[in-house]
Amino acid sequence: MSEDVRDEIEALNSIYGDGTLGPAMGEAPCANIWILQLPRGGEDGRDEDASSLRIRFPPNYPEASAPEVLGTEHASGGRRGAGERDLRLFREAVAETWQAGAVCLFDAVEDFNRRLAEEIQREEAEAEAADEEGVSVEKPERQQDHLEELLAKMDTPPWTLSEVVTDMKSTFVAHVAPVSSPDQASLYIAHLLASDKRIRTATHNITAWRIRDDSTGTTYQDSDDDGETAAGARVLHLMQLMGLWNAVVVVTRWYGGVKLGPRRFAVINAVARDGFVRAGMVVEKPEGGKKKGK
Repeated sequence: MSEDVRDEIEALNSIYGDGTLGPAMGEAPCANIWILQLPRGGEDGRDEDASSLRIRFPPNYPEASAPEVLGTEHASGGRRGAGERDLRLFREAVAETWQAGAVCLFDAVEDFNRRLAEEIQREEAEAEAADEEGVSVEKPERQQDHLEELLAKMDTPPWTLSEVVTDMKSTFVAHVAPVSSPDQASLYIAHLLASDKRIRTATHNITAWRIRDDSTGTTYQDSDDDGETAAGARVLHLMQLMGLWNAVVVVTRWYGGVKLGPRRFAVINAVARDGFVRAGMVVEKPEGGKKKGK
């Protein structure tokens, strides 16, 4: 990595806050993959719902090529389509701002914020104009009704269940399914919660998913702790280590009244791993070999 790139990373973290740009967890250092937390919104310039993106610095950046924007690490607040929108706008910003021989990420972030503001303003203007013309604009309540109608018509997702594990009165189980898009992953999770009251009312439903479009090289991944701090990120990290793509997992925990401490993370990962194996997403190697995701 060149001195210019090191200075760029330091500058971004100084301007927008520590952790704005940092190495990706679970990736070999030689992969040179970084996570960019898009710094927008809020008094401190950081919106907790902002997307984060996976960035790779080619060996010849900035002299002869631009940073590669690989995909989303975390979608913007879980809002449908926001992660794809942010990914598209940032790729456009990089293409616009990169010039051979000069680092461009700071300029790309600023250009992204401009593009995002313009797109949001345009969407709001279109919605306002449609409302004035008497065109029906879908409200949040209507969106929820539409989701419920969609879930009611859906076939049951092809879940594979892990072994049910009970430890110190807490019970854990994982649901695993193949998925091909972020929207499908979100719908599968919503269907599971809507159709099973026992799961819906559990103490925690920790989720993680990873999607890769082989035709474009675009990747999406996200996780949700559901109150079990850092658990979602740990399950996502497990998926990264296992090399799993196009999969979603929901790890459910019913708290039994006895605190497990850090051991709970090992149990959560264990049932998730068991679910992946039972779903056939992990190719079993001969004894002494390693397992590898499909």
